[in-house]
Amino acid sequence: MLVIECRNGIQHRKNSWQDGVLGTNCPIPAGWNWTYDFQVKDQIGSFFYFASLNFQRASGGYGGIVINNRNVIPVPFGTPDGDITIFIGDWYTKSHKELRKDVENGIDLGVPDAILFNGLGPYRYDQALVPDGIGYHTINVEPGKTYRLRVHNVGIATSLNFRIQNHNLLLVETEGSYTVQQNYTNMDIHVGQSYSFLVTMDQNGSSDYYMVASPRFVNSSAWAKATGVAILHYSNSQGPASGPLPDPPNDLDTFFSMNQARSIRWNVSAGAARPNPQGSFRYGQITVTDVYVLLNRPAELIDGKWRTTLNGISYLAPSTPLKLAQQFNIPGIYKIDFPNGLMNRPPKVDTSIINGTYRGFMEIIFQNNDTTVQSYHLDGYAFFVVGMDYGVWTENSRGTYNKWDGVARCTTQVFPGAWTAILVSLDNVGIWNLRTENLNTWYLGQEVYVNVVNPEITDKTELPLPDNTIYCGVLSSLQK
Repeated sequence: MLVIECRNGIQHRKNSWQDGVLGTNCPIPAGWNWTYDFQVKDQIGSFFYFASLNFQRASGGYGGIVINNRNVIPVPFGTPDGDITIFIGDWYTKSHKELRKDVENGIDLGVPDAILFNGLGPYRYDQALVPDGIGYHTINVEPGKTYRLRVHNVGIATSLNFRIQNHNLLLVETEGSYTVQQNYTNMDIHVGQSYSFLVTMDQNGSSDYYMVASPRFVNSSAWAKATGVAILHYSNSQGPASGPLPDPPNDLDTFFSMNQARSIRWNVSAGAARPNPQGSFRYGQITVTDVYVLLNRPAELIDGKWRTTLNGISYLAPSTPLKLAQQFNIPGIYKIDFPNGLMNRPPKVDTSIINGTYRGFMEIIFQNNDTTVQSYHLDGYAFFVVGMDYGVWTENSRGTYNKWDGVARCTTQVFPGAWTAILVSLDNVGIWNLRTENLNTWYLGQEVYVNVVNPEITDKTELPLPDNTIYCGVLSSLQK
């Protein structure tokens, strides 16, 4: 089996050779190994890695990455008593190959068979819904202590609401940015997103407590069986968790999740990877040089095959990675002609990429014309989430942008029938993947690459081709 491993949120400064997607790397053949060699300079926070090829993340190919502050830079909260990584995500009994085939045939993934906590199924909170004998996840804690929970949605396509019975979630960080510290009773975590919460064990320990991850934005009672439940166990607990699960948000309140997302703000006074405050980068005062309105819509038949698109183009990965084709000046592999908006023409399959301006400031508006939440991720960068709303984005929408403390992150949600706007400073040379994190729509072509080249060839702003490069496509003959 061919594999490639990608790290969600790691920026790989000057080094897109290590990005681990088909546009930059050849797949690792079965029986081979390949060592990624990269720095995590100028970053802190909670991230994860995953197998990025052919739906393999659905088979459990993922793990966590934690980047700590240097000792000389203060963290904007006290040292927690423990640090715990939690992976939540939808899971199907079908193999990733079967799921892939369904998607190719236009078959909806349907209701997942479970929502997992760290690879384990639900605690038997309801004997009618949960069969006996399923292994479940338990987190052991001490009363009175505070723990940092790093929660990642590593699933396939389902937005999840995370909550803990009788406990508040103090949000402190998301995807490498310290946030304004606010208490939440629950948090919607969309596919590919990561959050850090401080949770204080302030209950009396009379029993264990439920931790819940339940599907969001679904309209069928059949989804109830997919609720993920784990156990928070106090060392002095007197018995098992009991009572009903903590209530989720009202699914009929379409603005709840959007307003919650808008409430997440950048802590502009905190230092992060560097001692200067995060807010010293005044993104709201920078002139935009490039604007792209990226419109997606439901899967459609193109030349007899189900495909998804951005601006009417479904991305086709060539057998030779874009980055290698660029390095060896091979013509005809890709075109730098991706449109700034939807063109008045039939949808097509193509290898067209965005021409980014080095040290430019790009505005990207994601317009979601699909019926499900889409999460979008940009490799190589953290971007500022400056606005989102229902309806169609217009230039007047800029009047609603947050120009001061919009959080900098790498994955943002776009609600169905809505738009999300981001700003990104293109200071990292390379070819970088911009994709939906939803595996079903990503697999069918809902992605593009952003090419950022420094025109000053004497300025060494990019690391050289790695010695252990794997070659494929038209360069296969170079493989040692």
